[in-house]
Amino acid sequence: MDLIPSFTVDHTRIVPGMFTSRVDQVGDGIVTTYDIRVTKPNTEPAVEVAAMHTLEHIIATFLRNDPVWKDDIIYWGPMGCLTGFYLILKGNRPSKEIYDLILRAFDSVKDAEDVPGATAENCGNFRLHNIEMAKWYAARFAKYLEENKDNAAIFEYPKAERLVTEDGRQFFDS
Repeated sequence: MDLIPSFTVDHTRIVPGMFTSRVDQVGDGIVTTYDIRVTKPNTEPAVEVAAMHTLEHIIATFLRNDPVWKDDIIYWGPMGCLTGFYLILKGNRPSKEIYDLILRAFDSVKDAEDVPGATAENCGNFRLHNIEMAKWYAARFAKYLEENKDNAAIFEYPKAERLVTEDGRQFFDS
């Protein structure tokens, strides 16, 4: 069975950043999935669950209200590993082209006074939020992005190489 694209990324070498995960033809259009990696996998701790949930709410609201980008936003949500988020946009842009949007989205968290949609009517786990920790993670990531904006590693996935033996067995090169 073929691995899905996100499992072909070498998670021992990926750094926080924003990467093009996949590009798909959907009907007459194209959608692009971006990997917005907030922490270094398997090295730094995963994002605290309640803070991740809060970041999901605040940033999803920001993105869907951005006057330039709102019509292109399809999805914003956390990765199961809690090291980042997936952003799905209409069209196909290099990850560098979403840098300003992502920086502004994470920077906007500092001004949040409450969590949008954090009620029993609007959220399936409305008590699971931590705005102060969300602000800490957002500020940390925004600062990192600013400090690394000219670093190609925050835009380009390190790919794991798949070695195939003569009998068809596949291994990942380390």
